[in-house]
This record gives sequence, structure tokens and C-alpha cells, in this order.
Amino acid sequence: MSGKAVNAPVYYNSLYRHGVDAKRRVQIPAKWRPVAEGFELTLMVWPKSPHGTCLRVLPPEQMARLMQDIDAMSNEDPNKVVLKRFIGSESVQVALDSAGRICLPEGMAQAAGIGKEAVLVGLLDRFEVWSPARHEGVASADRVMASAAFMMME
Repeated sequence: MSGKAVNAPVYYNSLYRHGVDAKRRVQIPAKWRPVAEGFELTLMVWPKSPHGTCLRVLPPEQMARLMQDIDAMSNEDPNKVVLKRFIGSESVQVALDSAGRICLPEGMAQAAGIGKEAVLVGLLDRFEVWSPARHEGVASADRVMASAAFMMME
């Protein structure tokens, strides 16, 4: 697929705008594509933004980390089963086709408001897929909060 070393980590950085075809396939940037055959990403509905739902895409190591975090929650915490049920029912494993695209399931694309165009936003260790309109809202909010967020770094 690319000249990356087999064990080199993939960093999801930058922002890409891509068309979505009639079969709801969206191109994944070449830099973000895994080298390994049979590699699957977890695509999930992510309702946490006040600007609307997007789709969050996790590579296998991030999905494993998410499961560890949920499993570490107390069995007495009712949120644990809610998270498992929601994530389990609102996620799907996707593989890249030979052209480097993933298919967005119809219900997920509708939930995220994704139509003929999508914005792919790198989060360094994972990425999100947004409708252009919703992304503009979250990007505006991010610009307002960026100064305070960068103060947390050395």
C-alpha cells in the first residue's frame, strides 16, 4: 500500500475533504491506510459533540484500549452496560477496499448527517468523519478553546 515500515505507527493528522459516492464509500488518505492485510477499523456513531453526531474511527489498538477502559469500570456502575450496549450496537468493523475506501453504513451516515461530502479529521491516534456543516461548528468551537487547551502542554 505504501512505503511505511510494517510496524511503524500510523498517525492520523491533518484534515481531508472527500466526496462520498452513491454507495456511501469515502476515500481514506493514503497516509492513514494500514500496511497489514486484513486490518479492520472500528467505525462508531459518536454522539458526544454539542455540534452534532459524527463517526469516530478507531484502529484495533484504540478499540482494545476503549474496551479495557470500559471493562475497568465497576460492574455496579449502570453506565458500563449502557456503554457496552451503545458501542456494541452503534459500531461496525470496516475494511478498506482495494481503492482505499471504507463504506459508511446508511444508518450511520444518516446519524452523522453525511451526504455527498465528508470531512475526515485526524485526532492523532484515531480519526473522525464529519458532515461539512457539523464540522464547521466544531472547528469554530475548537478555535475558541485552542489557547486554553495548549496551556495544558509544556
